[in-house]
Amino acid sequence: MAADTHLHHEEHLQSSDLLTDIVIGMSDGLTVPFALAAGLSGAVDSTSVIVIAGIAEIAAGSIAMGLGGYLAGKTEQDHYSSELKKEYWEIDNKRDVEIAEVKQVFADWGLSEDIQQQATQEIIKDRKKWVDFMMKYELGLDEPDPKRARRSAFNIGASYIIGGLVPLSPYFFVHNSLDGLKISVIITLICLYVFGYFKSKLTGVNPWNGGLKVMLIGAAAAGAAFGIARLIEMH
Repeated sequence: MAADTHLHHEEHLQSSDLLTDIVIGMSDGLTVPFALAAGLSGAVDSTSVIVIAGIAEIAAGSIAMGLGGYLAGKTEQDHYSSELKKEYWEIDNKRDVEIAEVKQVFADWGLSEDIQQQATQEIIKDRKKWVDFMMKYELGLDEPDPKRARRSAFNIGASYIIGGLVPLSPYFFVHNSLDGLKISVIITLICLYVFGYFKSKLTGVNPWNGGLKVMLIGAAAAGAAFGIARLIEMH
């Protein structure tokens, strides 16, 4: 029964990581190419230029975002490994201090003096369990999934591509950039609102306000890019 509970807990953590990656990739994927396409629509008439530039941006953006996710995952692993080595050294070279720290954890939990002593003696019998205990309850570190960095890179990069294709897709089917922009604005703002709605719902924020906020941020970015491009073109 305990094993089933543990497996369920791990599945929940992985699911949370996946959702985090999707949110990171999708939010930028919807917003940045949308702003780029809007800006170019204010400067050029040909949709082919916008499509080429948009695809190039999506490719570069997905790689950069995926690399960022990979480096974040590797940093987490490296940090955990470094602290793990340090903790092993401390229980070998500062045994009395580490024993006192174990006992202090139990004291902070509100256990009685006798139970603190018994629990501490039980923990320090096994060197690995002792270190694992200190990593989790003294440092607040859980062992990261060794595949997390690669998964994060893929999830974020793929989400960015999917999000980026949404505002760019209308330009594949029309020849006038302003016509493409009109369709892109409608489609992208709807997607931004839906994305913001569900993201807010998952994080416990008011989904209606969250959806509106994400939509307005995307609209402001695209509007600013379009206006700047128009001003540059006029001068």
